[in-house]
Amino acid sequence: MSLLVIGTVAFDAIETPFGKTDKIIGGAATYASMSASFFQKKMNLVSVVGEDFPQEGIDMLNHRGINTAGLQIKQGEKTFFWSGRYHEDMNSRDTLDTQLNVLSTFDPVIPESYQDCEFLMLGNLMPSIQMSVLQRLSRRPKLVVMDTMNFWMEVAMPDLLQMISMVDVLTINDAEARQLTGEYSLVKAARKVLSMGPRYLIIKKGEHGALLFHGENVFFAPALPLEEVFDPTGAGDTFAGGFIGYLASMNDTSFDAMKRAVIYGSAMASFCVEKFGLERMKELTEAQVDQRVQQFVELTDFEITLV
Repeated sequence: MSLLVIGTVAFDAIETPFGKTDKIIGGAATYASMSASFFQKKMNLVSVVGEDFPQEGIDMLNHRGINTAGLQIKQGEKTFFWSGRYHEDMNSRDTLDTQLNVLSTFDPVIPESYQDCEFLMLGNLMPSIQMSVLQRLSRRPKLVVMDTMNFWMEVAMPDLLQMISMVDVLTINDAEARQLTGEYSLVKAARKVLSMGPRYLIIKKGEHGALLFHGENVFFAPALPLEEVFDPTGAGDTFAGGFIGYLASMNDTSFDAMKRAVIYGSAMASFCVEKFGLERMKELTEAQVDQRVQQFVELTDFEITLV
């Protein structure tokens, strides 16, 4: 089963209580596709970078089996750049600088070789761009997963609501779920979001795990307690990539498969935060992934007798 990931391939500059980086490679599509590549071997990427993007970054993606035929390189232009500083709790951050650069005129081109897409991950982008990708595929994928953020709720709500109605799975964090629906209770918020069109909703709660909603069914996956968290950047995208990568590898979109996929996504995100940027993901092995997933299984495994 082929998987297509669309989103940003970018530069980040990050500051956390543990230190800071200069300009490093990041972006939603980068994190998501790197994560998904541990499960799904037929990986296609659509994004855009400037001529300042290093060949080593493209080589890194190709090394993981990610097809970059859909990665546009704009000569004479610069790659999207974001800079941020995380607070002591690592759950909140301040954006220091955002430079859209090539992203301001991004018009996705879907190569003909990508048209057999069965699973589609729409990373965080302007909703109209996400919509154009779906419209440019010759047939609808088996599963469409979409990520978004509070910024689009503030500046592009009509387009966002239309896009939400067209996808199978929406992934947002708890603050975004509350902003989107006006409901503080995440259960009530989930019910409202599901009425907008998606069959499944994932609400990410950072260090407090993730919730999966489908009809009247709810599944909760805890976050793995980590001794140190160095950098949360890209954790949500890494989660989404692990989630859809697992589903694509299994070719299964049932609720039971979704529950397992949430665990795999959580495991991948737990690696991402252990070092700055993509450093942990680049050195990761499949054996380590299996071991981490087993830790999640043991974390939630218990026996109880009701009397």
